[in-house]
Amino acid sequence: MTLELVQVNFKARDDSTLGRFWAQALGWSMSSEGPGVTNLEPEGFDWPDPSAVCIDLVRVPDPETVEYRVHLELATTSAAHQAELVARLEELGATHTDVGRGDTPWKVMADPEGNVFSVLEPRELYRDTGPIACVVVDCADPRGMVRFWGEAIDWTVHQLSDDRALLRSAKGVGPYLEFHRTSDDEVVRSRIHLDVMSDPVEDQAKEVARLEGLGATRADVGQGDVSWVVLADPAGHQFCVLGRG
Repeated sequence: MTLELVQVNFKARDDSTLGRFWAQALGWSMSSEGPGVTNLEPEGFDWPDPSAVCIDLVRVPDPETVEYRVHLELATTSAAHQAELVARLEELGATHTDVGRGDTPWKVMADPEGNVFSVLEPRELYRDTGPIACVVVDCADPRGMVRFWGEAIDWTVHQLSDDRALLRSAKGVGPYLEFHRTSDDEVVRSRIHLDVMSDPVEDQAKEVARLEGLGATRADVGQGDVSWVVLADPAGHQFCVLGRG
């Protein structure tokens, strides 16, 4: 198995402005591989590496019509750290938002383009993940998602129930990937999707064929002639298999 989760992809009205928000929020460096694309990664990071799931922001003309079911959860180390981070995010342009889950110890916020994320209270599980504790995918059947994604990427299952599945890189580093059970009226819509890549990248076609064998299907989102392949998992969540370029 040679496929790894390497980044999350934001569709943005203004990739550079939204990129600056997230770079400052995470304490990461910001670069660009071309017009309309902003790349974020930890300082001195040698991409790709499982110690971090990076962020790519891509400018699109009408991002509000693109719906995914993925959001980020940020880690904190103490109650004071959580309060300081929330205050700093507010200064950067984040706002508090209500997604109907009542009073919780974590803070639900939205970035300047409306993408919902959470600032978690301190949790021992996430003490060594880096600033991103978890990438969360809303779904109807976490067990079914693990049957696909557990085979798709080389990550270890840490928790599994009807309501929640938690995976992490087999190397025990970086953020977790969570499949969270929600009903349709509880789903937090976002403009974020997952990107995976084969190692070596030349195995892209082989890995795409393997994913199709696991139940993935080709998806057309108007991507045209590009180096990546857009797929949807068996539950319909779109993701990209990156290629060279």
